Amino acid sequence: MIKKIAALICITLFIAFSAIAQKQQIFFNVKDYGAKTDGKTLDGKAINKTIDAAVQAGGGTVYFPAGNYLTGSVHLQSYITLYIDQGATIMAAPVTAANGYDDEEPGPANEYEDAGHRHWHNSLIWGDSIHDVAIIGQGSINGKNLYKDWAHGSKQSANKAIGLVRCRNVIIKDISILHGGWFAILATGVDNFTLDNVKFDTNRDGVDVDCCHNVRISNCYVNSPYDDGICLKSSFALGYARATENVTITNCQVSGYDEGTLLDGTYQRSDNAAYHFSPTGRIKFGTESNGGYKNITISNCVFDYCRGLALESVDGALIEDVTITNITMRDVVNDPIFIRLGARMRGPAGTPVGAIRRVIISNIVSYNSAGNYACTISGISGNNVDDITLHNIKMYFKGGGNKPAADSIPENEKNYPEPGMFGASPAYGLFIRHAKNIKISDAEFHFADTESRPALWLNDIAGLYLFHVSAQQNIDIKPMVTNNVTGMTISQSPDLEK
Repeated sequence: MIKKIAALICITLFIAFSAIAQKQQIFFNVKDYGAKTDGKTLDGKAINKTIDAAVQAGGGTVYFPAGNYLTGSVHLQSYITLYIDQGATIMAAPVTAANGYDDEEPGPANEYEDAGHRHWHNSLIWGDSIHDVAIIGQGSINGKNLYKDWAHGSKQSANKAIGLVRCRNVIIKDISILHGGWFAILATGVDNFTLDNVKFDTNRDGVDVDCCHNVRISNCYVNSPYDDGICLKSSFALGYARATENVTITNCQVSGYDEGTLLDGTYQRSDNAAYHFSPTGRIKFGTESNGGYKNITISNCVFDYCRGLALESVDGALIEDVTITNITMRDVVNDPIFIRLGARMRGPAGTPVGAIRRVIISNIVSYNSAGNYACTISGISGNNVDDITLHNIKMYFKGGGNKPAADSIPENEKNYPEPGMFGASPAYGLFIRHAKNIKISDAEFHFADTESRPALWLNDIAGLYLFHVSAQQNIDIKPMVTNNVTGMTISQSPDLEK
């Protein structure tokens, strides 16, 4: 009996020690590999040594307990999770080779996009051609020494918080990023990419999803006063055109508060003379638009004190099969909705103009939008935006906009696409040009200050259906101006029939 009990104890101890050993192979504490966590001593070598040890063990979790980790480039590898615990901050050291930063790797042999889109190794944390990786935890990344302003070039400097290229099966969850550099996250050619419950409070783009497949962005706060919040792109950065497709963006907020005031909870709104175009924020497709965008859905998102929703194809991209629903906007500083098909054609010679088609935008409310702007849908002559539906939208503008001369609205087909590119909008509510098969239903357009412009200004449209559209209007101003509009049906819209 005693022998049996002893044997049972031995087996139990063996199992326990095996579990401990297994745990030691799974969790790798950076402090055990020399990290000082004082925010003054460089911890980059210790961090990368910890990652290497986990890789040698077949993968595992690299653990950052509470503390400040001053570092240069951190090299992500396959089968690795970085767990940044509550109270832990990965801090960007001053950008020098001596502090452990990597140089830019050779980019593609083209100049179809700016340098920031063509390099990833010059990031605080980067991964190239890796898979099954994650960055999680309640801690934070502070890129305080990364790229700071438009005048600062990217050559030989770290300019992203996280750079990922040609990766798959990536999860980034629960962390916060303060001052992320040129891009807080640049993901290029990353498939099966999940971004969840991440807070961005940054100087330029929050997250750029470029040439990626199967992407889920959810429950994120993105504050980016000087550039875009959540931005889908399809550049030539991989050396060839690749679409961004199968993307879901849901339950997110984008804003343009002063940098740092999302995370500290003050949500300040100050004019910054150094960035005369702010605030930006917003969700956008473009401007890099070579490969296209397919199968995209955006739902349950809030825009606060930023620019509006933008869908842009100007380099030959095909934008198709897009649904956007349940969006609320407040204090939008330009067009609440901006859809632009242009012909900048920054790409290989001979590429045809792209297309925008099969887009549904529904259940949108926008309050206190800027006065000189309107919702805009515009193609170019000979290349129409096609099959766009706007349903159940309520637009409240400040009004008081300037009325342009009817023949002074430029085409600007080769220009950078951006609200305001045509000057003051000829309508206070909806400006549509070079389009076909447009359906507007259950739509309301309102203004606060006196308006001298019509609610709708429509030009070169083949097939237009207006159902239950109401438009506030001053006496003696026509509610709708049309030119070269064929196949128009107006139903239950008495404001437009005056």
